Amino acid sequence: MLVWFEFIVCLLLIAVAGYRLSLYGDIIGEKLELSRSWIGVVMVASVTSLPELVTGISSVTVAQTPDIAAGDVLGSCVFNLLLIVILDFLHRQESVYTRANMGHVLSAGFGVILIGFVGINLLLSHSGIHLSLAHVGLYTPFILLIYTLAMRTVFRYEQIQELPVADVADKRYKHITLRQAVLGYTMAAVVVVAAGIWLPFVGKTIAEVMGWGESFVGTLFVAAVTSLPEAAVSIAAVRLGALDMALGNLFGSNLFNMAILAIDDLFYLPGPLLAGVSQSHAVSALSAMMMSGIAIVGLFYRPKKRLFKTVGWISFFLLSVYLFNTFAFYLYTKQ
Repeated sequence: MLVWFEFIVCLLLIAVAGYRLSLYGDIIGEKLELSRSWIGVVMVASVTSLPELVTGISSVTVAQTPDIAAGDVLGSCVFNLLLIVILDFLHRQESVYTRANMGHVLSAGFGVILIGFVGINLLLSHSGIHLSLAHVGLYTPFILLIYTLAMRTVFRYEQIQELPVADVADKRYKHITLRQAVLGYTMAAVVVVAAGIWLPFVGKTIAEVMGWGESFVGTLFVAAVTSLPEAAVSIAAVRLGALDMALGNLFGSNLFNMAILAIDDLFYLPGPLLAGVSQSHAVSALSAMMMSGIAIVGLFYRPKKRLFKTVGWISFFLLSVYLFNTFAFYLYTKQ
């Protein structure tokens, strides 16, 4: 019971502090006159992914649980795409796919490339092919390069399209100055960092007490907790009418998660990270690729019909893949 209490405390700390972190990141981005999509993809996504970053570094250094680090990152990618289903349900006016900016296809497409690249290198590592420089896998600099290219491409696309500047934070928080936002951002970041360092130890204890594998705990439980900021800010953004910020946050977080995996590899001294984790993480990578592809289809096709007046058929497929991923991963880790 004690370890589950610690897990819930971590959950609450990351949820509350992560939301505040996202909120102040949104305000800072608005003060700098950036578009909602760009704020979502870069500012808010990097902020809401801070728990994954801290948890990952703590997992591969202090806790020495690389499977929790990999499971957290790839599991968060799958969970973030599941959140689109929730957004579609909450957006009652019409399907989110009919209102979303087409620019999200860029970030979703780059997500497919990065996640697929990680999945291939994971399988190669478990086939005995270890391409590395010292303790760092050769895939790490390529991940960081592709991530940088993705950010530059999205930014240039928005400049060409002349997307509208965000105004949600300005309308609601005129009394908050940039200095106050930076201070609030810093304080919330400290709480997230502390909880993120604590979380892998809690996950490791849960795996030992329950008899579950660390990869299973990292993919389902730790990933769900560290994805709470994405859930909080995306739902809040939809409530405020900032749909593009919400979707940009989710797709951008998946891109940043792959960069986090590369950073974790730099801190993992025993060797290349992907060579030291379970091959079962390939299940999550393939599921995330499938779900990203389904989301891209929805953004292009823009279906208007809802199933039983709840969500569109695109969201139904996203939910189906998520449930299949959870079941398949459970079976895989029980072998």
